[in-house]
Amino acid sequence: MTANLYSFDDTSTQDAGTRAVSSPSGVHFLNIRVLGPNHRKRLLRHLLALETSDRYLRFGYVANDQQIESYIERLDFVNDAVFGVFNHRLEIVGMAHLAMCRDAAGNSVADFGVSVNPSLRGKGVGGRLYERAALHARNEGVEVLQIQALAENAAMLAIARKRGATVHRRGPESEAYLKLPRPDMESQLRELFEEYWANLLYNAKAQTRVFCGFLSSFQTLRQRVLSANKVCSP
Repeated sequence: MTANLYSFDDTSTQDAGTRAVSSPSGVHFLNIRVLGPNHRKRLLRHLLALETSDRYLRFGYVANDQQIESYIERLDFVNDAVFGVFNHRLEIVGMAHLAMCRDAAGNSVADFGVSVNPSLRGKGVGGRLYERAALHARNEGVEVLQIQALAENAAMLAIARKRGATVHRRGPESEAYLKLPRPDMESQLRELFEEYWANLLYNAKAQTRVFCGFLSSFQTLRQRVLSANKVCSP
């Protein structure tokens, strides 16, 4: 953490932080849910499906399967926050990890990491995950949202810059810092609404899958009955 991190102009950082947690985007109603320990297996499947280059950009090194498994097992769902994006099959196709910590000066900071399936890249999913994480961090009283990424991870750094973060390059790595405004009633109500909406969408998808499964089973049973009638009819 650099010493000039807190030397931003108060007005500009306040505006930048507000944009990060409240600006609409083309995927505003994306189904982003807060995840828990029961999602470890689905998170693991998502990360294991990443290609070598994607693992390199996400972790800063080419993580093998065992290292990814260890990372998933060590996720702290109590003190940190993990967010997931689900597709219609209720598979995780994007995740964000918000790790809470304090810097050397004792200031509350949160480190942001994200991964998105290749099929969804370029559609604003990473940006919405960043905004959702920033909103949660703000409401938790976090002062600075930071990203530590490889300098070549242009997509990640673009997400941060677009939402008002300041990026510093440190050789092969870059660090992005976004000073967050203090939480207020509006930010807290917005987070409650976003989580309620995400759960509503998720439950609707789950019920649809149950109904489709029932319908498929019914059709299979119907075909068997019809076939049996043809065989057994006099």
